Amino acid sequence: MVKLGRNMRSVSIVGVGCTPFKDFEDHPETQGIGEGEAFGYAALEAIADAGLEPRDVDFFYHGAANPYLINDCITPNMQVADWFGMRAKASVHHSEACCTGYVALEQAVMAVASGTYDVVLSGAVDLASTLPVEHMPSHVRQDFPLEVMIPSLDKIYDRAYGRPLDGAFGVSFDNWINEYSMTYDLDADKIDDALNGLTKSLRRGAVANPLAYYETTVEQDAAEMGFDSADEYLKSMYNPKVTQYLRVTGFEKKCDGAAAIVVMPTEKAKAMGVPHTPIEVLGTGASAVEAGLVHNEHWATEVAAKQVYELTGVSPDEIDLFMCNDFFLASEICSAEECGYIPRGEAWKYAIEGRTAFDGDKPINPHGGRCNFGHAHGASGIADIYEAVKQMRGEAGATQMAKVPRTTFLRGFGGSQNVRCQILRTVE
Repeated sequence: MVKLGRNMRSVSIVGVGCTPFKDFEDHPETQGIGEGEAFGYAALEAIADAGLEPRDVDFFYHGAANPYLINDCITPNMQVADWFGMRAKASVHHSEACCTGYVALEQAVMAVASGTYDVVLSGAVDLASTLPVEHMPSHVRQDFPLEVMIPSLDKIYDRAYGRPLDGAFGVSFDNWINEYSMTYDLDADKIDDALNGLTKSLRRGAVANPLAYYETTVEQDAAEMGFDSADEYLKSMYNPKVTQYLRVTGFEKKCDGAAAIVVMPTEKAKAMGVPHTPIEVLGTGASAVEAGLVHNEHWATEVAAKQVYELTGVSPDEIDLFMCNDFFLASEICSAEECGYIPRGEAWKYAIEGRTAFDGDKPINPHGGRCNFGHAHGASGIADIYEAVKQMRGEAGATQMAKVPRTTFLRGFGGSQNVRCQILRTVE
């Protein structure tokens, strides 16, 4: 077994759970539930998936990107425990913006690898498409307008010494893809074609996934609007550019959702004969570069990827599946190359050719990613892990990769600064 740095025990994911990623109030499966019920739904599914009962769990982690604003909570870990049979069990809440789900895996693994606990549940929830109504039950929600969301974003910047929000926020979307375009002498049309290619591939995956937000392909949307092709529609006034490079379809689809995982020592999982093949967490690379600094995403990804490869001894050519936080699509192209999954200067071509789709030879985010599966902020990272585990078990349904992946690379990014790079491998 590959050991995690100085830690003593190999750790594996043995259970996963995930709610639909939808606008909960508009979806028949989720209408009328609050964040506690959503977290409990995902937690109970993960526990059952591991062949366990809530009493078997020693400790749980609760994650949310912004629980005070979005879920009207200050101590959410204690407020959700009753929903999945964990009253009086030890727990902790954490928040790392959109990197929360990847940190959730990191923390759970360290708790088990250290020998502190044997069975740990780690989950995250955000009802990100609406806001709570003050002094009302948690399922009562109201619209989440831009005039509330935009001012909240400056909380992720260093306001004492960093650049003002209007300077850093817009720059961060295009910063890496602009660097990429200059490095490889690509004009705006080629970047546009690449990002639109990703949109078509990812939407196909999302539509085939019953948990995903979207239920119509780009081609269907184009026909509905009277266009002859998806490409014509994607370059039309109905999908305008909102930064130098990125169009509306290249940004996150904000929604509600929760996801959870259960981890335990790999040897314990094998001895118990858990229902599914354990998925070992080989290691995590971590970096954080303050959000106001130029090239922060590139810099932090480079550092974290190097760490995890050195720690695990895995080489990039062993990676079968790449999962990436892509709340703006350009991250897929840039991070896939930085992490060695696709050769330098080639990812934009792969995107245009459809090679990164779930049925391509270099799949990225088979479930559709943030812009198409949906983005429930802190919960999305664990939804990525859920998808990776399902693919590695051969249980991904309509979007199952032709070759069942044995080794997966996760590139988490959030808060415009936190990055985690993690490698998973099927236990033989």
